[in-house]
Amino acid sequence: MVDSQVVALGGGGFSMEPDNALLDDYLLSLVPTDRKPRVCFVPTASGDSEGYGDRFLAAFGPERAEATVLSLFKRSVADLDAFVLEQDVVYVGGGNTANLLAIWRLHGLDVALEKAYRAGVVMAGISAGMNCWFEASVTDSFDVNGCGPLADGLGFLPGSACPHYNGEPLRRDTFLGLVESGFPEGYAAEDGVALHFTNGRLRDVVSSRPDAAAYAVRRGDAGVSEERLPARYLGALQ
Repeated sequence: MVDSQVVALGGGGFSMEPDNALLDDYLLSLVPTDRKPRVCFVPTASGDSEGYGDRFLAAFGPERAEATVLSLFKRSVADLDAFVLEQDVVYVGGGNTANLLAIWRLHGLDVALEKAYRAGVVMAGISAGMNCWFEASVTDSFDVNGCGPLADGLGFLPGSACPHYNGEPLRRDTFLGLVESGFPEGYAAEDGVALHFTNGRLRDVVSSRPDAAAYAVRRGDAGVSEERLPARYLGALQ
């Protein structure tokens, strides 16, 4: 039986930390070492930004991986099921979570991704690429100057997600307020932090930055609470 895995980045990776490959290296370390990892970038949330895709291909050059970019705005892949199943890692970029989900469902990529997830392909992503795997999330999809709830995720993981927990104003206060008012409990991740889930359960919290953390946000009789989940720093401390 294969494991189903999600690595959810609150922020970081090649697009936010181009000179810090620790989180991206962690993703590659999850692939068997008998071959070069096959990594597919999905930039739907950014409107398939060509520059974003180019930065991915530069970060995952041929010396590191067999890298591809899956575009849905200029779609060239007919059989999404087969294409996604060929990958070792699917890496979803940041941007607009709501638009990402709508476009995926229109093309049937949501179904292809679930099949691949069950088959052992590692699902990963940053920001919107973190949000999409959960049942619900905190997003700026509807207002770039604010954050709000989105209860329409793929549901590979139970509960809710909040990326950029310490990196963007309003994220933390919005998430805490939503959970307190009945929004699904869940996880928040600071920039530079990744939550690694295996078979729906949190397995590890890793970071490209010392002293960074994730949080389990829960609702109780005394209100909402944050349980700090210290991240395992992937670099060498001096």
